[in-house]
This record gives sequence, structure tokens and C-alpha cells, in this order.
Amino acid sequence: MIMIKGWWLNAVSKLRGSLTLGMLFLLMSGCLVPAAMAQQFDLLLDNGHVIDPKNGIDGRMDVAIAGDSIARVSEDIPASSAGRVVDVSGLYVTPGIIDMHAHVFHGTNAQSYIADAYVSLPPDGFTFRAGVTTVVDAGSAGWKNFRTFKEQTIDRAKTRVLAFLNIVGVGMLGRYEEQNVADMNPKMTTLMIRELFPDLIVGIKSAHYWGDFTQVEKAVEAGRQADVPVMVDFGEHDPPLSLETLLMDKLRPGDIFTHTYSYTRGREAVVDENFKVKPYIFDAQDRGIVFDVGHGGGSLIWHQVIPSMEQGFYPDVISSDLHTSSMNGGMKNMANLMSKFLNMDMPLEEVILRSTWTPAQVIGREDLGHLSEGGVADVAVFNVKEGEFGFLDARGRTMKGNEKLEAELTIRDGRIVWDLNGRAVPLWDEEPRRY
Repeated sequence: MIMIKGWWLNAVSKLRGSLTLGMLFLLMSGCLVPAAMAQQFDLLLDNGHVIDPKNGIDGRMDVAIAGDSIARVSEDIPASSAGRVVDVSGLYVTPGIIDMHAHVFHGTNAQSYIADAYVSLPPDGFTFRAGVTTVVDAGSAGWKNFRTFKEQTIDRAKTRVLAFLNIVGVGMLGRYEEQNVADMNPKMTTLMIRELFPDLIVGIKSAHYWGDFTQVEKAVEAGRQADVPVMVDFGEHDPPLSLETLLMDKLRPGDIFTHTYSYTRGREAVVDENFKVKPYIFDAQDRGIVFDVGHGGGSLIWHQVIPSMEQGFYPDVISSDLHTSSMNGGMKNMANLMSKFLNMDMPLEEVILRSTWTPAQVIGREDLGHLSEGGVADVAVFNVKEGEFGFLDARGRTMKGNEKLEAELTIRDGRIVWDLNGRAVPLWDEEPRRY
């Protein structure tokens, strides 16, 4: 007697009208399975070089996606098991890139600096084309205007948008407003994070303060209450405050120092006038301070970053500080920025680590930044082009290089959202013409 499970009965009833009796028997006995039933996966990235630092993968693998999840990562997954197969031979398959420092609270308030302003950018136009699937807004909004940011940007973007909440209630409305100590409210900042948006707000931002350590101290107080890290944009002090005091005394392990390779008035640099990394910088990194690139329009200078790399001081996180002043300057996009470190002899797997799994850990989102089976299907596929290239810093000086990352495919929640060369679709003459 043949036992037939319920789902087989449903399938058979739908197919009965078009099957012969013999085919029906073969179907029920398991000898004949329609192609649609044999397909376990929606999408297969075939024959790529997978770099997944969390899982220690660095080699040729196939990646199968079912729905919005990574279903399988292994060698030689049958092409017949997937509804769509994309040949990624010669390309690198990585977790979706996490840009941990961006400004995407785009708006039309002409009086505003970054919050709800023209300087911030709508994320989808600047993320997928660089392999980025997640951005973290770096303090554009404070607790008073975060809801507006959520409604205007976070809820409308296909890119995953998370945020650091500014310790200043009105966020980056303007440089003068950012000096208002009375608007630096740890209690309200903490309530906004813990009670209302714990899944969206991943940390607290301190920035652009001209005074003493008051703003940093209030941000750290809120960070303790909310149990999240603090990101500090330090500087603009006359005379400069002690960078060593900030890194060794004021910040906690897990807190973030951004614009690491900046060289500007009002802030001590990490590299001294003799091009030596200051010893306490290594000590701070050893005690758990996170060093973030935050390239931006003025915060990556070759004579800071190149000596640092040569002396073994690597950034923990590679991030763009995306806004209108950086997108067409030296930064351009995350793929271009990652290429800079590749050309400073940082191994590709280290570049990917600092752009995926490490930022995911820093912001407490360990569901992101990897290709674990069952995890979210955020994936980037890169081509490493060889040739003669030039890379600009924030001062408009060029470093020559011979390798450049280019995003071929970007997948967000299992859906292809960027396909540079049409790899994932048929040629125009392979399908009949249709309206």
C-alpha cells in the first residue's frame, strides 16, 4: 500500500488533469518529480569566491537563498535546485556591507545643517550601487526629531537604516544648537532608545562641541543608561583637548572614536609631526576603543592613514561619513573607500571584516554582517578590477593604486536590488518579445 502525504495529495490533485495514469503513479512513488518541486532555493550564486569572516570562509563556494534568508553555503550546490542561477565565477561574494557612519536624514529645511536637511542624502541612491545593504546614521537626529527621521527616511528606504541618536535633542540642526548644554538630556535620550526604538537606535553620538568634555560625559552617561556604545566626533577645541584623556579616561571599551585619520585645527592627530603613531593610540585600541574611519569630506588624510597602516595601526571599522560634501569628493562611496585600504596592503578579507562583521558587532546587531545559514540574505558581489587607478584623500591629494572594488550585484533580504552588468537576467533575445 502506498502512503501519500497531504502535501503530495494537494500537488497531485492540481496536476491530475495533465498527467497520464503512468506518470501519476511515478509521481506518487517518488520516481518522477516536477522541476518546480525539486527547486529548494529561489536564487543560487554559483562558483564565486566567498569571504565571510564570521564563519571563517575564504574560498570558492556557492550561496543559495530561499525567500529572505541564506539557505545554504557550500561547494557544488546543484543548479537544478534553484529557480534562478547567477554565475559569479571570478567574483567575490561577501555579506552585505554595513556603512556604520552616514548621514541620511534627508530633508528640505534650508535653515538646517544636517538634520532634515539638503546635506543629508536619501540612502537608496548611494548604497546598493556600492554593495551596501545597511547604513547607520551618525547622529543626524536627536530625541526631539527622531520620529520625523523615521517617517521620512527609515520607513521609506529599501536600505536598512539604523541610527546613533544625538545627545543634543535637536540633533545636527546647526553648529550653534549643538553647543546647547541644556538640550543634552541623557534621560530623554535613554527613554527614546529603550522604550520606543530599541531595534533602530544602536548608539549615541557626541559631535561638534566647542567646549570641554561636558558633551562627551553626557553622551557616555546616556550610553550607560541605555547600554549602547557612544560615537564621538572630537575636535574644534581651542586649545585642543587631550585626545589621550578622551580615549583612556572618558570613553568605555566598545565606544567609538570616529574620523580617526583626520588632521584639522582643534584636534590632536593620531600621527605626530614625525609621522609616528602616538603610543597611547595603540593602548586605547588594546583597551577596546573602536577606531572608525568616517572618511567624509575632510577626515581621511594620506599623511595620517598611510603611516598608520605601515606601523600596524588598522582601523577597526571602515565607514564613509556619507553626505553631499563627501559623495563627489575623495570618498565617493564605500566600494571606493574600501579600495583605498586594499591598495594600502590591507588584505581583502580584512577589508571585508571591517566593513561587515566588525561593525555588526560594534552596534550590537550580530544578526547582520555574515552569511550564516538561516541568516538574513543581505549579500554583495564584487569584482576586483586591476589597472591604474588614483584615489583622492579629503585634501585632494592622490594615492596611486592597481586594484579597485566594483559592486556587481547587491542583494537585500533575498531580492536583487543592484545588478551592474545584468548578470541575473536573461539576454534580450533569449525570451520572446512581449508587452
